[in-house]
Amino acid sequence: MNIPDIDLPRIVVIGCGFAGLKFSKKIDSKKYQVVLLDKNNYHTFQPLLYQVASSGLEPDSIVYPIRKIFKGKQNFYFRLAETKSINAKDKIVDTNIGPLPYDYLVIATGATSNFFGMDNIEKHSMSMKNLIDALDLRSLIIQNFENALNTSDLEERERLMNFVIVGAGPTGIELAGALAELKAHVLPNDYPDLDIRRMQIHIVEANDRVLGAMSPHASEKSEKYLKSRDIHIWLNTFVKDYDGKTVLTSKKNFQSNTLIWAAGIKGQSPHGIEVEKTRDHRIIVDEFNAVKGFEEVYSIGDVASVQSESSPKGHAMLASVAEQQGNQLAINFNRKANKKEMKPFNYQDKGTMATIGRNKAVVDLSYIKFGGFAGWFVWMFVHLMLLVDFRSRLVVFTNWVWSYINYDKGTRLIVRKYLGTGE
Repeated sequence: MNIPDIDLPRIVVIGCGFAGLKFSKKIDSKKYQVVLLDKNNYHTFQPLLYQVASSGLEPDSIVYPIRKIFKGKQNFYFRLAETKSINAKDKIVDTNIGPLPYDYLVIATGATSNFFGMDNIEKHSMSMKNLIDALDLRSLIIQNFENALNTSDLEERERLMNFVIVGAGPTGIELAGALAELKAHVLPNDYPDLDIRRMQIHIVEANDRVLGAMSPHASEKSEKYLKSRDIHIWLNTFVKDYDGKTVLTSKKNFQSNTLIWAAGIKGQSPHGIEVEKTRDHRIIVDEFNAVKGFEEVYSIGDVASVQSESSPKGHAMLASVAEQQGNQLAINFNRKANKKEMKPFNYQDKGTMATIGRNKAVVDLSYIKFGGFAGWFVWMFVHLMLLVDFRSRLVVFTNWVWSYINYDKGTRLIVRKYLGTGE
């Protein structure tokens, strides 16, 4: 890999998601040599993936080159590489471009969709965990309406214009809201010779309320907002199977060519770390983010579950948790270099929020819960500030203002034709 051997301990970080990015930025690289590995050469702001999928934003608005983020950082190296396995005994990371020895290892490989063993759904549904997924979904949505124009088969047209979203967490309801805005303001102008009123958006949720991880107040308001946008909500409903055309559930079946899976995620850890994991495949770590049973191996972000007396079941898989873990672990490494004791991780819950589109959002803070326009404004401000750089903030803000004034959404391009799930 052409990484120089110097007289500093080498920390290898796998993954540049929220946790890996925060750790790599905060670590004192005058005290350590830092090598960051990722299979992509960019960091993705995942909370806005749904806006790329619904043509609200272009992909370059929510990604940022890793090399540019760390430009000028001393003793820092980035390598575009995919981790194959970890040899913890010999302290070596094996990648597709060769092996890399380490003194300390930080696993921040994130999460992937959890299909709970349902092979057909995994094969035929659409997920939205990375930029490629979002671009594929954007292409599929536009292709559906192009194909709906050209078919005289009414059943096929119904399937093309029906969208079923599984999961009523933030991702599910935000995408549903974005599709509803397309239906109300954009598609009737793009397809004047197609009856867009026949487009249907369904949310299928196994729990008894939407946004189950948020407050009942947020759930009630969100359900009200969703229904006001003509989105159909099916609670206490389980998806059983999907063949690419028919969605089988515990209550009724849906005819749809597009099943979007937002019902669960699981940790994705490299081979070689065979340790006790949670039910959702997350590596169990102690309050210092150390992987139990392995020397000098740490894990942060969605792939890790910090279990302590204050959080026996770990924390939710949220960007805020990942960032705080990355920040705290870097602080601890910096303290370690100065021969100070490490401090345990203590998550500070600053609140959660979700949006259903124009003027509609819900915000749960420890001291207040609110929604509507005020919630939507707060949601926009927070997401803008969390973007990596000023250019991204400016581009996203300009897009949002343009869409708000003109009731339009981005450039609806099929950059590459989506060939179908399972192919």
